[in-house]
Amino acid sequence: MPADAGSACPSMDLADVREPPLHRAAAPDVAAATLAVDWDYTRLADAYVLRPGYAEAAIDALSAIAGHSALRAVIDLGAGTGHLTVPLAERGGSIVAVEPNAAMRRHGVARTNRYPNVRWMVGRMEDTGLPARQFSLATCGSSFGVADHGATLREVARILQPAGCFACLWNHRDLDDPLQREIEAYIKGAIPGFRYGSRRDDQTAIIAASGLFGDVQTVEARILHRLAKAEWIDAWRSHATLQRQAGPRFAEIVAGIADIVGGDRAGTVDVPYTTRAWIARLR
Repeated sequence: MPADAGSACPSMDLADVREPPLHRAAAPDVAAATLAVDWDYTRLADAYVLRPGYAEAAIDALSAIAGHSALRAVIDLGAGTGHLTVPLAERGGSIVAVEPNAAMRRHGVARTNRYPNVRWMVGRMEDTGLPARQFSLATCGSSFGVADHGATLREVARILQPAGCFACLWNHRDLDDPLQREIEAYIKGAIPGFRYGSRRDDQTAIIAASGLFGDVQTVEARILHRLAKAEWIDAWRSHATLQRQAGPRFAEIVAGIADIVGGDRAGTVDVPYTTRAWIARLR
């Protein structure tokens, strides 16, 4: 696949994207609405913004595979607090960020306020309500796992320009690291049958099953984050999968993780991650 296969894609004028209404990052009314979805991040949003970012090498590889000109017309689906929106904007992307949750979106708007090339809208990734064939790249940063896969891929195919690209990616903690292995054993001991859903699965078969995309390319890039212990422990409070399966014991389990990391919360912790991405071009 050519590294710049999307070079013929026209640049998107955000001012021309009008249905449903979009908001520049500075607009105060963007935080007004929350759409009902299965996964409610309202109480997790303040912690979610503390999550470590994706590996820069993975974002660079994604951009190269999609074609750097694909950044002219990006839709970031389930954009959350802007963890993927920000690095795409830093690379010059012209981005519509779609997020159903007001609390998450409020953080995303604040983080992208300095980028005039980013607009936010209230919406679901399975049904954006946007006109067809507007975008050259559709992304899901840690959000594809909480979506209806089939409905999302059909919507992506509808709003992508011909030969446009879809990409989904996650940060995965390195569970071979001694500290992460200890935390993992603690979680699985506290919650028998705990699993991560599809977020740690190979997404190739899911994308291929839609019949809408060509060969799936994968990208992996390791990154070591040195984080303040207090912030990393607080970031665990954004873990919706853990929250769902822990139920009323969620706060207790996060406190147990804090004890493993270091109960005084002082100092830093090194956390190795691998950013994994799956990228496919529309047939």
